[in-house]
Amino acid sequence: PGSLLLLLSLLWLRGRGQGFGQTRFICTSVPLDGDMCAATAPGGGSAEELKSTVLQLRETVLQQKETIMNQKETIRELTAKLGRCESQSVLEALPGETKGGGTGRKSGFSKNTMGDLSRAPAAETLNQLGQTLQSLKTRLENLEQFSRMNSSGQTNNLKDILQNKIDDLEKQVLSRVNSLEEGKFNPKNESEERGKIESTLTSLHQRITDLEKGQKDNRPPDRFQLTFPLRTNYMYAKVKKSLPEMYAFSVCMWIKSNASPGMGTPFSYAVPGQANELVLIEWGNNPMEILINDKVAKLPFVINDGKWHHICVTWTTRDGVWEAYQDGTQTGSGENLAPYHPIKPQGVLVLGQEQDTLGGGFDATQAFVGELAHFNVWDRKLSPGEVYSLATCSTRALAGNVIAWAEANIDIYGGATKWTFEACRQLN
Repeated sequence: PGSLLLLLSLLWLRGRGQGFGQTRFICTSVPLDGDMCAATAPGGGSAEELKSTVLQLRETVLQQKETIMNQKETIRELTAKLGRCESQSVLEALPGETKGGGTGRKSGFSKNTMGDLSRAPAAETLNQLGQTLQSLKTRLENLEQFSRMNSSGQTNNLKDILQNKIDDLEKQVLSRVNSLEEGKFNPKNESEERGKIESTLTSLHQRITDLEKGQKDNRPPDRFQLTFPLRTNYMYAKVKKSLPEMYAFSVCMWIKSNASPGMGTPFSYAVPGQANELVLIEWGNNPMEILINDKVAKLPFVINDGKWHHICVTWTTRDGVWEAYQDGTQTGSGENLAPYHPIKPQGVLVLGQEQDTLGGGFDATQAFVGELAHFNVWDRKLSPGEVYSLATCSTRALAGNVIAWAEANIDIYGGATKWTFEACRQLN
């Protein structure tokens, strides 16, 4: 799947090359033993100017990547996209390539600013099919976890059938891409074969959706996890309830990530006038940190290994005393963290992104990548025994009295997804 998406992404980017406008790329030779940072651009440009140019190019590439990944967002948008692929207007546009490619864009996109009108409709359709396949495969992988938990022979059998069909479709789409790149495709045959692929995709989409509906209906309201598969500035979850004024708190959650460098921001709480009222972040090569009113404490967590870990941070305004727990054991403590500053109420609590403004200002480099579950908040300091009960999935474990983990309390945006939480089942 990764190689297919890379190939499709390159094809897509080639069709949108004019998005770089009149940018010129200047190459400067540097001796093998020379310092690249000390090199200057032609015309007397300084190292700072060269660095600025590189950063601008980096930002452009990042925007291009985010635009591509934004194509696979939600199931409803996926259904709408398939409907448009099947429409007669797209089929008629293929042979002559005289009608704009705009009919293939997803609903929700505004003005065409990325050069869609110059793209071949066949290339656009293949790009959409590839993204659709990847989305279906991701959903099927999550259904595999669900079927293992329920050990249903019928579910496993259907999963195998769907997997085989998706593998076959992936080969067909890859073949279409190769033909398109080599210029060896017949518009009429391409249209017919594409119609067959889209018909099968529609059937797969419906069957997987039915399975997902059954999965969601059968699980308890708190046994779910949030998945943030990409480092973007648009995937996040929002807690519907704000925090009250708090003179102490405990924040606990299950977390899983192997993102590098740094897993990003599991949660951030912003209030008017202070975007960093309460933030948990691991950014770049720095250790994970807790921020309270912009004051920082470094946390001794070692959790970036792709395995589920339970973490808790407790704090009291009196002397700013804090404690950190990993997998039920206290791993660190300190004091003088924003002492005598109560956590302010009426803010916005976001999972997966760091807020630079109230409820927004997200930066992709600080986004959380991984999975998160059982995010709970208390307005008091939990005891070591209470933390241990949470980390061992004890039936005596308490839910947060300020924020309790429940599907009804969380809204998700930008393609983040909810799936059944498995860590506690694995421990028990």
